Amino acid sequence: MPSIQKKMYAPLSSAKVAFIGLGVMGFPMAGHLAQAGHHVTVYNRTHSKALAWQAEFGNHVATTPAEAARDADFVMFCVGNDDDLREVIQGENGALLHAKAGSLFIDHTTASANVAREMATVCAEKSVGFMDAPISGGQSGAEAGKLSIMCGGSDANFKKALPYLEHYGTIIELLGDTGSGQLCKMVNQICVVSVIQGLAEALAFGENAGLDMQRVVKVIGGGAASSWQMHNRSQTMLDREFDFGFAVDWVRKDLGLVLNEARNNGARLPITALIDQLYAQVQEQGGGRLDSSSLITLLGKSQAPQS
Repeated sequence: MPSIQKKMYAPLSSAKVAFIGLGVMGFPMAGHLAQAGHHVTVYNRTHSKALAWQAEFGNHVATTPAEAARDADFVMFCVGNDDDLREVIQGENGALLHAKAGSLFIDHTTASANVAREMATVCAEKSVGFMDAPISGGQSGAEAGKLSIMCGGSDANFKKALPYLEHYGTIIELLGDTGSGQLCKMVNQICVVSVIQGLAEALAFGENAGLDMQRVVKVIGGGAASSWQMHNRSQTMLDREFDFGFAVDWVRKDLGLVLNEARNNGARLPITALIDQLYAQVQEQGGGRLDSSSLITLLGKSQAPQS
């Protein structure tokens, strides 16, 4: 299971926090809240993950989102998609069932801007605040407490949440009204997949040309071609190792959100649409659980992906 790195936390009065969703991101994020001294209750659909979290961080485990959210000041969510978010918030045993008036729901799921607005309306009917706050930085960023957090909602809710978000985030911005955080995350994903495809093509080209690619990456990594993906994924791409977090299945979910939003707002995304279809090819070859850098398997001397 993911763990966390030690960091210094700003002193805050202890809050009662619920954290719902303990995947590779949520597990360490909830851990930072516990390490900072807050009273944390976690819920996860696979109960064994919640018990593993409790074994590492102590605190409390709930058997439903409603139980986790009872009397909480803040309820954080980090689940899979729009439907998952609806279920854990307003389902039969959803968090709203026992949420107290004046509490704040903070959603770290990468979801649609529409579902953010929908959940904000549902929460307001129960006098509960809502803020969309998708994250970027990967598992390593979550473990180090150095995530980027893109927020949408009211200024008052953002100011209320900010000191707690700083336990696991370093760059935290309010982008506008509800849904703006999700739209910003879509911008992020467009950039990320474009860089990965460019890097994959460059590495495959160099391999086919017979270059020593370790030396190539060293010399171009200090110039204009440099990127986070190059410094963190070029060697593993060359080694055809694809077990580093963000799975192709989740990439396609995110790109579906992006392309749907683009159809609504009129944006033209020809390269993003093409890369989405390349990821579909990786899925067709059995690579849905490989990480996003596996695009290189479609190029050059690479082999078909193996899950």
